[in-house]
Amino acid sequence: MTEDISHLLERAGRLREAGAYGEAATAYEKVLALRPDLAPSWYNLGWVQRRLGLPQAALNSYQRALDLGIECPEEVRLNRAVILSDDLLDAVSAEQELLAALASNPHYLPAALNYANLDEDRGRKGAAAQRYRSILTAHPQCWEALSRLANCTRFETDCDPVIGQLRDATARADVKGPDRASLLFALARALDECGCYDEAFSTYVRANSAAREGAPRYDRARQEALIQRLIDTPTPPAANLEPAKPQVIFICGMFRSGSTLLERVLAAHPKVSAAGETALLPLALSKFVNASNPTREQVAAAADFYRQSAARAFPTAEFVTDKRPDNFLRIADLKAMFPEAKIVRTVRDPLDNCLSVFFLHLDPSMSYAFDLQDIAHYLGQERRLLRHWKERFGADLHNFDYDQFVRRPREVLEEVLAFCGLPWNDDCLAFYERDALVKTASVWQVRRPLHAESSGRWRRYERHVDELRDYVGQLDLS
Repeated sequence: MTEDISHLLERAGRLREAGAYGEAATAYEKVLALRPDLAPSWYNLGWVQRRLGLPQAALNSYQRALDLGIECPEEVRLNRAVILSDDLLDAVSAEQELLAALASNPHYLPAALNYANLDEDRGRKGAAAQRYRSILTAHPQCWEALSRLANCTRFETDCDPVIGQLRDATARADVKGPDRASLLFALARALDECGCYDEAFSTYVRANSAAREGAPRYDRARQEALIQRLIDTPTPPAANLEPAKPQVIFICGMFRSGSTLLERVLAAHPKVSAAGETALLPLALSKFVNASNPTREQVAAAADFYRQSAARAFPTAEFVTDKRPDNFLRIADLKAMFPEAKIVRTVRDPLDNCLSVFFLHLDPSMSYAFDLQDIAHYLGQERRLLRHWKERFGADLHNFDYDQFVRRPREVLEEVLAFCGLPWNDDCLAFYERDALVKTASVWQVRRPLHAESSGRWRRYERHVDELRDYVGQLDLS
């Protein structure tokens, strides 16, 4: 028996490290059928279940690990909090888990940081700032806390002491990698808010240079080939499942083109719940669809997995928004899974959009984000693909123009609601009054009444974007 368990555990670990999460889950389940008292295996099962898109199952497995007295329970509590906040959007339960983690270990820095971040997501700016200050008192070189403190601070002058702290930190030779990039992005944002646009721009350049260290370079030819391949690939066979609730409204397009604002507006409607930047669609496709030649049965299995997952997360919702911007790459698969699906594509002024991406600390996997012309190239390819999707699925795609919305909100919103099959509701234009989680970089912007301050923002940086303007002018952005 001992040898069997050891073999199974070794195999499960190899599968987990290789990213074969389905097989790893099966292996851990076999282990636990023989030895249900192994707390670490319950922990590992929970870890892979979350990556399989099974948040409730993961919570249950983590709880079993806690019940069995696993070492370092604060880490398990933290993982449960992340699932509750990110996957299930349950801020109250996430807060309880973080409090339990800190009760187990008051010095557990990851829980303290996540607690402050949860306050940010909930719009509690003052509470978040105070938590970050407390962390910095105990850990003066916790650069993440300093960066986050700056991002939830309102700046009026570049003499603000937090800006002084950021300058000092970014001048240190021992601050490198992601920490350095985060601090530089935070400093640049602060300078922008103070109106120090020239220094802000040069700091954003330094921030992007730090962020791209070790990241793969953006390959324009490869991106063009990907878009051409998607254009040339026929739509997979339709799932032909009966429509079921919740109906999904897909919001996609370029990052920083207004998708968070649109989702907040729609989620203020009593019939709509917001799923945020959920990974459900790419997860469903990766689990069930053979990208080269999918069968109708595979497409149906992916659609069923998506619908069941959405229904578990939002059992009472009539409509759910899926706001993952890069789903614009998956529209053919999406339409095969859900032939009746409505897709809203967000657009804004290309110069504003490019600068907004450049001004945000994005994941290194988004390799185009560190250079303004690369961003413009990526935008051009997004527009190219969306022109194709519009030709193929025209009636089911709707453009939401951010710049038009901030100028003519009711008129633009009426069109979006009608497209989605929703009646008018005045609450949608009072979206900023809702107390709901926001888990994107727009966390503070979308908690304000509608404004046009970000429309035409590029003009503040006009002297720095001549090359970008010339390049954008050569693109087909229709």
